[in-house]
Amino acid sequence: MTDPHHSGAPPSGAAAPPTGRTGPLTTTAPARDQLRLLDVQALDTRLSQLAHRRRTLPERAALAEREQRAAGLRDDVVRARTAASDVEREVARAEKDVDLVRQRAARNQQRLDSGAVSAKDAAALVSELESLARRQSALEELELEVMERQEVAQTSLVGLEQLLAEVDAEAEQAREALRTAVTEIDRDVESVRADRERVAGGVSDELLALYEESRREHGGMGAAPLRARRCEGCRMEQNTVAIGRLRAAPEDAVLRCEECDRILVRTPESGL
Repeated sequence: MTDPHHSGAPPSGAAAPPTGRTGPLTTTAPARDQLRLLDVQALDTRLSQLAHRRRTLPERAALAEREQRAAGLRDDVVRARTAASDVEREVARAEKDVDLVRQRAARNQQRLDSGAVSAKDAAALVSELESLARRQSALEELELEVMERQEVAQTSLVGLEQLLAEVDAEAEQAREALRTAVTEIDRDVESVRADRERVAGGVSDELLALYEESRREHGGMGAAPLRARRCEGCRMEQNTVAIGRLRAAPEDAVLRCEECDRILVRTPESGL
């Protein structure tokens, strides 16, 4: 029969360990190490702030806006080029039609001027010349209208291409500004990481591992100072029972906030 006292289950009435916590927990660490842990947390918070700033740089938004605008303009340019090409083909057809009528009229006039046709054929040629003249006039009007549309299409295309070139130049400037801003942040990150490594080197591996675990569980903030009886992690004031426990705990005890379960570091301003 299994002995319930050796089953691995917590004794009746004992609090179960927080969800997600694995392995044995460090319960003691020198007070100076715990205070140094707050410095590590401050540097980790700074790294998180820098990462957020890097993701949300206004230069990034400015570049995205210009790239989006440039993409829209490229679509407009493609459509304008297509329209200009279509009108150009219309102009070519109109010019060909006018040229064909002119050639036909020139041949008829040449035959009529030669005097080598009968009176009946001459009358027919005159009638056809009159018809060709009317046809040429109509075609020339159509040609003029198409050429006017071609001019409008070309003007629109040139304007869009110039605007696209300007926006592309603005995008390149925004890209360079973003590169500069990112480089500055990365330089800060490198410096803070170096400080973090130096400061964390003064904290025991066990306490640091506990801190990292707590940090994963609590959105990046694993340790918080106790100031004026308030946990600076959850901003909740400790109740009377918790204050008594904190006051009675040995100096090297690693404590937890009753409300948020973060590592709670006592400071000269703790109010105990």
